[in-house]
Amino acid sequence: MNPNAGQPETAAALRHDTSFFGHPRGLSTLFFTEMWERFSYYGMRALLILFMTAAPAAGGLGFDTATAGAIYGLYTSMVYMTTLPGGWIADRLIGPQRAVLYGGILIAAGHFSMAVPSLTTFYFGLCLIVIGTGLLKGNVSVIVGRLYAADDPRRDAGYSIFYMGINTGAFIAPLVCGYLGQRVDWHAGFGAAGVGMVLGIVQYVAGQKHLGDAGRYPAASAAGDDAARQRRIAVRWTVLTIATLVAIGVGAYTGMLPITPTQVADAAGYFLLLLTVAFFGWLYLSPGWTRAERNQLYVIGVLFVGAALFWSQFEQAGSTLNLFADRNTRNTLLGWDFPSTWYQALNSLYIIALAPLFAWLWVWLARRRREPSSPAKFGVGLVLVGAGFAVLVGAAVLAERGVMVSPMWLVVVYFLHTCGELALSPVGLSAMSKLAPVRIGGLIMGVWFLASAVGNYIGGRFAGLYESMTLPSLFGSVAIFGIAAGVLLLILARPLGRLAHGDR
Repeated sequence: MNPNAGQPETAAALRHDTSFFGHPRGLSTLFFTEMWERFSYYGMRALLILFMTAAPAAGGLGFDTATAGAIYGLYTSMVYMTTLPGGWIADRLIGPQRAVLYGGILIAAGHFSMAVPSLTTFYFGLCLIVIGTGLLKGNVSVIVGRLYAADDPRRDAGYSIFYMGINTGAFIAPLVCGYLGQRVDWHAGFGAAGVGMVLGIVQYVAGQKHLGDAGRYPAASAAGDDAARQRRIAVRWTVLTIATLVAIGVGAYTGMLPITPTQVADAAGYFLLLLTVAFFGWLYLSPGWTRAERNQLYVIGVLFVGAALFWSQFEQAGSTLNLFADRNTRNTLLGWDFPSTWYQALNSLYIIALAPLFAWLWVWLARRRREPSSPAKFGVGLVLVGAGFAVLVGAAVLAERGVMVSPMWLVVVYFLHTCGELALSPVGLSAMSKLAPVRIGGLIMGVWFLASAVGNYIGGRFAGLYESMTLPSLFGSVAIFGIAAGVLLLILARPLGRLAHGDR
């Protein structure tokens, strides 16, 4: 009998482990953890705005699109915002491995809470999912990197395999949860998302021994009195946050605190705006930067705006595009009706098919010294996502005349949006890591999640205009905004490139 059976693998063993397609076996654990987490997230997200806007007689909440869009934008933005405190908690207090476990448990509990048909459990479930995703999402990616030595050539390929896990879960989720939610019962769809997360937790616990010490301990462990002080600070802030949320919830539920979901979403929008302005104000006004570093920080600011604008359009997949698919599209294929949520699977299907092609294209262009710069790729991404909405203007004109349009309109839209994502998203973190001054490298990485949070919030608020504007005007405005921003970035790409290299 092996005396080490069931024990965590050592760091040395991980470096030489090739049992998962030439990679450490722990990668399989993280692959399926993230796959099931994305299954739960995208499965629930596909149903969210449709459930909120469905009539009570159909089992929905009966919200108007302004209220539903506000809640949707608030939820999707906070999912990304909480990755920042989630990373701090893991780094300082509990370590990434435990953060992933606790996050998964909270996510599952949130989905099961939403499976209970009541408004209170609906809001409570959304809060649990936001907190759980904040603990899990960023930290599971951190553990992937720690499976490899710093000079291990398998690292990039490992992340590529991990990325396929994300898209596998996101592809399956709308097909399963969407079908159950729209054809059986809304709450069955939410419950199925919870079951998926439970499967992810079970296999994570079973395979955790294969992670070894990767992410087992906090990265910035303190000792003695300092460690105790950090724990006391964390506990105080946690208790204060929970007490505040409970007080607001009880006050709103009893009527003692007359607030609406739209008011909460508005407050969150002001918070995001103030946070963004404060962060970049501190960044640009701080002394001590060299001229080259300050120029690079200017480029980071431009890319932040570009990324936020891109995600504000791309993430309408779960809001305006979802509503258009449900209300204005003829969802039939060869005489068979399919749920409108199934369009949500197209993005992941396209990514799985096109990602290798885009990777080859950048390498091919680089060999010929013609690869676009990061700002230029951001510009291409914005033009493509705007072009998707421009295509949809034609469908919107038909829809305004009472026509249920062909599914091919949305098939083309999602194709263009996915091409835009592949032009922008993979280079985003890479650009941030290259441009960030070394001493604030980790902080600048958080900027990428902040851009996603801002973009998701804006995208949700666009959905609130679905009933107050004509569809051609709504989609046309979004298209013009995206294309114009993309063209502007393409024009600025060369001077931004000079700034990025420290030149004036």
